[in-house]
Amino acid sequence: MSGYKWAAALLPLMAAAQTAGPDFARQVHPLLLAKCSGCHSERLKQGGLALNTRADILRGGVSGPAVKPGDSNGSLLIARLLEEGAARMPLKSAPLAADEVNLLRRWIDAGAAGPASVSAVRWRPRLELRAPVAPDGPGPALDRLIAAYWKQNKVAAPGVVSDAQFARRAYLDAWGLLPTPEELQRFETSGDQDKRARLVELLFAGRQRYASHWISFWNDHLRNDEGVVYHGERQTITPWLRQALEENLPMDHFIRALLNPEAKGDPAGFLIGVNWRGDVSASQIPVMQAAQNSAQIFLGINLKCNACHDSFISQWKLKDAYGLASFFSDKELLVYRCDAPTGGKAELKFLYPELGPVPASDAALGVKRAAAAEMFTKPENGRTPRTLVNRYWRALFGRGLVEPADDMDAEPWSAEVLDWLAADFVAHGWDVQHLLRTLMTSRAYESMSALEAGGDPYLFRGPLPRRLSAEQFSDAVSAITGEWRTLVPRGPGAARYVREWQAKSTPLTRAMGRPIRDQVITERVNNPTTLEALEVVNGSTMATALWRGARRMMGVLPEAPKPVFDSGVVNSQKVTCDVPLGGAKKVWLVVEDVDSYDPARVRAGWAGIPFAATNGAIAFKGGTRPSQALMMKVPSVAVLDTGGAERLTAEVGVDVESLASDINPRIRFFAFTVPPEMDRLVPAEGETPVARPPALHESKALVDRVFLHALARKPLAGERALAAAYLRDGKPEGLEDLLWSILLSPEFQYVR
Repeated sequence: MSGYKWAAALLPLMAAAQTAGPDFARQVHPLLLAKCSGCHSERLKQGGLALNTRADILRGGVSGPAVKPGDSNGSLLIARLLEEGAARMPLKSAPLAADEVNLLRRWIDAGAAGPASVSAVRWRPRLELRAPVAPDGPGPALDRLIAAYWKQNKVAAPGVVSDAQFARRAYLDAWGLLPTPEELQRFETSGDQDKRARLVELLFAGRQRYASHWISFWNDHLRNDEGVVYHGERQTITPWLRQALEENLPMDHFIRALLNPEAKGDPAGFLIGVNWRGDVSASQIPVMQAAQNSAQIFLGINLKCNACHDSFISQWKLKDAYGLASFFSDKELLVYRCDAPTGGKAELKFLYPELGPVPASDAALGVKRAAAAEMFTKPENGRTPRTLVNRYWRALFGRGLVEPADDMDAEPWSAEVLDWLAADFVAHGWDVQHLLRTLMTSRAYESMSALEAGGDPYLFRGPLPRRLSAEQFSDAVSAITGEWRTLVPRGPGAARYVREWQAKSTPLTRAMGRPIRDQVITERVNNPTTLEALEVVNGSTMATALWRGARRMMGVLPEAPKPVFDSGVVNSQKVTCDVPLGGAKKVWLVVEDVDSYDPARVRAGWAGIPFAATNGAIAFKGGTRPSQALMMKVPSVAVLDTGGAERLTAEVGVDVESLASDINPRIRFFAFTVPPEMDRLVPAEGETPVARPPALHESKALVDRVFLHALARKPLAGERALAAAYLRDGKPEGLEDLLWSILLSPEFQYVR
C-alpha cells in the first residue's frame, strides 16, 4: 500500500484511538474491585450481583443486568451510583468521585468491552531465567521462534516492507531522524544482499545520534528533563545518561549506578526524588519515590497503591513498599497506612526474598543501596531483563510482549520469545545495542505493519503503526527545512543548534506528548488530540518553524543580526555594558525574560545613560530626554538616538524590589545597532545536527526533496501536480503551504 492510500486506511484507526473506551482490566475492574467488592464479590453477591468480571456485570443480579453496553444513561449501575438518599451506592460509604463515574460511563458508552472474565489465578512468570530452545531450521533463533508462534496460532506471515520503508523505520528507531534523500538513495541502490543488516550496524556506529534519540526514552523513565528549573535538591543526570548511552554502558551497570551512586559522576539525582514544594503524603516521601520508581522501571511492578495500603489488585502489600523503600533510607522508617501512623517500623525486605538475605535494617545507607543494586541485577533475577526486553520490544513494535508494560505479572503473548530475548540479552552482557540489533535484523521487524491491534486474546501479526514522538516530529521538521532549534548559553556568546530533546519543551511538543517529567513516564499519551490540532493549526511554534523553514530551503532567509552587547542571564548581579557603536545613528535596547516565575512583576533597567562621549547625550525616539536610569518592562524594546556617541556605557540589572523568591527574576539585556530579530536575539553558530539541505528554487527539485525526505518516496503523479500548483509563483509561501500539507498527513506522522 503506498502514498495517501495507506494514510486513508489509517485514518479510521486514528479516530478509533481517540474514541476507544477505558480498558476494563486496567481501569474499570480495579475501580469496581476497590469500591464495590465489599458487597458485590463472588462470595457475598448482595442482590445476586457480583462485579468481579465483565460477565458478572452483564449478567447482573435480581434487578437485571448492571449495564447496557452503549447506553450509560440506561444502565442500572450508573443509576444506583447517582441515586439520591440511602439507596445510593456504595452503601454507607463516600460516593464515587465525578471522574470515577465518568470513567464507568465512558466504558459503557464505548460498548463495555473487555474479556469475559478476569482470571482469579493470574499468570505468574518464573523469577529465574532459562532460555527456551528455538525450533530447528535455518535462520536466527528469534526468527524461528516467531515462525513457530505464527504457525501455532494460524497467523499468516506478513509480507516484508520495501527498502525505503525499512530505511525510514530503521533511521527513526536508531537515530530518531529521517533518512536524508542522499542516504535513502545510497541504501536503495545498493546491490548488497545483506544491506539491511549492514544499515543497522551503520546506524549503531553513530553513537552520538543514537544517544540523542534514546535519551528521550530514558528521560521519560528516569524523570530527567532539559530546559527546566529543578526545585529543592533534585538534580539533572543528563551528562551521565548521555555518556552511558554513547558508550553503550551495560544495562546491569546502568542500573547499579542509578540505585547505588557512589563514584564521582554517578547519577545521584535519580534517587533524590521530586520536591513537591510543601508537605507530602507518606506515600510520596523521597525514599518511597525511589522504591516506586525503581520497581516500576526495572521490575514492571506498580507500588503506588501499596505505598498507602495493601493493594486491592495485586499481591503486593504495604510492608513490601516500605521494605523496598528502606534500602534507600538512612534511617528507620515509620509505617503509615493512608497517612495515618500505624505505630510499626519498616523491615528491610526485597520484593523477592528468595533472591537471598539482605543487610540489617540499621546498616549504613551505602551498604543498603549496594544490596538493592545487587538484588535488581542478580543472575537469579530474571524479572529485570524480562522487563527491559519488553520495554524495548514495545518501543520498536508498538505493543509489548507483555501489556501493560508496567505489569510484568501479566501473561505475555509468547513466553518463549520473551524468555529467549531476555536470556540472550543477559548472555551478551546486558548489551542494549545487541538487543536492538537482534530485534531490528529480525524477520518480525521488517514485516509489514499490522493495521489491526490483534484481537482478544492478542495475536502478534507484525509491528503496529507507531506515531512519531514529539521529539521525532520536531527533529524531522528541522532536518527537512534546515531550521533547527537553538540553545542559548547562560552567559554571553553565540547559541548552538540542537535537537529537540536538548531544549525546553514547547506548547507544540507538550501537546504531542512530551511529558512534564516530575514522575516516571513509561508510556506516553501519543494519540491525536484536539489540543494538538489546535496547537498545530493556531500555535506559533509550527507557524514560525515553517515560515522560517520554507525561506531557509529557498535560500532567502536573512541571517539574524548579532547584538553588540549581551549580558547573559542576570538575576541578582549587575553587569557592565561598554561597547563601541560604530557610528550607528540608533541603538535598540532589549530586555528579555529567560525563565522568571513572574516576568510581569520584574523591574529591570539600564543605569548610567547618557552615552560616554563629548556631547553624547541622547534622546528617546520621539525626542524625550532619557534619565540616568532607564527602567523597562519585561520583555520590551527601547529605540534610542545615539546623537553621534561613540560608545554605549551602562550598568544593567534588576531592581532590588524584584528579587523576591516568588518572582525569581532571570533577565537578559541586549543592545543592537540594527533592528533585532526578536525570535533570534542570540544567533547560533556552528554545525546543525543534520547538514542543511541545499538551497533550491526549481519547483520539481523542491517537491522531490520534500517527498523523499518526509515520506521516503517520490510524489505520485497527482501529488506532483498539486505540489507544483503550490509552487507556481516561486514564492516561499507556496513551499510553506506544501510543507503544511505533507507534515500533517498520517503517512508522515506514523512509522509504518
